[in-house]
Amino acid sequence: MKKVLIAIVGIILLAVVVVGVLVFVSPTDFQVEKEIVINKPKAEVFDYLKYLKNQEMWGPWDKKDPNMAHKYTGTDGQVGFISAWESNHDQVGSGEQEIMKIVDGERIDCQLRFKMPFESASDGYFVTEAEGADKTKVKWGFKGSFPRPMNLMLLVMDMDAEVGKDFQEGLNDLKVVLEKQESPKPASELADENSNSATDNK
Repeated sequence: MKKVLIAIVGIILLAVVVVGVLVFVSPTDFQVEKEIVINKPKAEVFDYLKYLKNQEMWGPWDKKDPNMAHKYTGTDGQVGFISAWESNHDQVGSGEQEIMKIVDGERIDCQLRFKMPFESASDGYFVTEAEGADKTKVKWGFKGSFPRPMNLMLLVMDMDAEVGKDFQEGLNDLKVVLEKQESPKPASELADENSNSATDNK
């Protein structure tokens, strides 16, 4: 019996040592990024993306829960704007997203603060790159970290599989929404129309 107890204690100590080693050698950071090419000019795509309220039209979590409650603080499309959400859906939960930085025409950085199903914070971003006169590559991603020993979750959780599919689905819907949307006329065309209208009225 004594030998059995010694063996059990030995196994437990070995398990503690292994877990301790894994905690310190396992990564703490993660990043997920997806991209898509949209057949619209870069300026038009960026102007749409910077308004967080537009995510109600294409966001994957709004799709999961159409009854999700939204609350907004600040001026949409500007640094400091906060879009909060609340849902009873187990894949949506509650939290808020704040615009932290805007590099006009290039990049939008946000902070995502989740409250339910558990509290966490991560950094989200959108990047737009011209792929031609009327094509734009959109990159949507987020990055964050798990404190030790919570970083062990990264050994069993595939963040790209868990979150990446939602990001890609959202980008696919964003493409549909934007490509259906009528583009504003260039300033040169508007000037010509105004000139012709003035001529016709003489």
